[in-house]
Amino acid sequence: MKEKLNIIKIGGNVINDSSELASFLKDFASVKGLKILVHGGGKKATELATKLQLEPKMIEGRRVTDTANLEVVTMVYAGLLNKNIVASLQRNNCNALGLSGADGNVIKAHKRIVAAIDYGFAGDIDSVDNNIITSFLNVKLIPVFCAITHDTNGQLLNTNADTIASEVAAAMSNNYDVVLTYCFEKNGVLKDVDDNNSVIENINSETYKQLKKENVIFEGMLPKLDNCFNALQKGVSKIVIGNPTVILNKNQKYTSLKL
Repeated sequence: MKEKLNIIKIGGNVINDSSELASFLKDFASVKGLKILVHGGGKKATELATKLQLEPKMIEGRRVTDTANLEVVTMVYAGLLNKNIVASLQRNNCNALGLSGADGNVIKAHKRIVAAIDYGFAGDIDSVDNNIITSFLNVKLIPVFCAITHDTNGQLLNTNADTIASEVAAAMSNNYDVVLTYCFEKNGVLKDVDDNNSVIENINSETYKQLKKENVIFEGMLPKLDNCFNALQKGVSKIVIGNPTVILNKNQKYTSLKL
């Protein structure tokens, strides 16, 4: 029987609220067993870009990363946020190791091929080195991944943190029984985006197709769910979506995804 591994991704407005983030990290530190944290970038990169008089550009909710904005997101995601999160975990006696995809050559990616929209230095993942990550876990280090990868030719890339979480989870499922949890400010996948109690508690691949057909799920949630079912198909045993209290089973409602 494979050993259980919890991979938890934190994002959304929780990243932007220092007290909520501190509370989440305290809870994460108390999660028993093997674990990995993946974090998004929140609004910090946009705030810094604005201070530097760089106009952040978004298309369909996704950041267009030109050269100047790549420098900003790297400084914020791989620097300020990642190291503050690691320091907070150390304060909670959780021996964390902050990582980008370039560190240890652990996540290789390529610059997204231009189709209808040019997203600039956005990275799409090619591979995840599960053996390197396993070596960290074996020496009791908790990997903390930011949303920066690389192309092995010296180019850093801005990569969606949800995608990093799902691809790391899929790779680690070769070695472990992986449960992937996405935490953000909502209680789960909602029937009504304005009603936090309208949680769809169980979704499988068939019901997901039906929910998409009926346009029940908020459009912005679809890329996250597509990532989820891709990870399930690659061997992840279970995926949970909910607010941060879900990692310690404190909340009443959340969404559970299985094939």
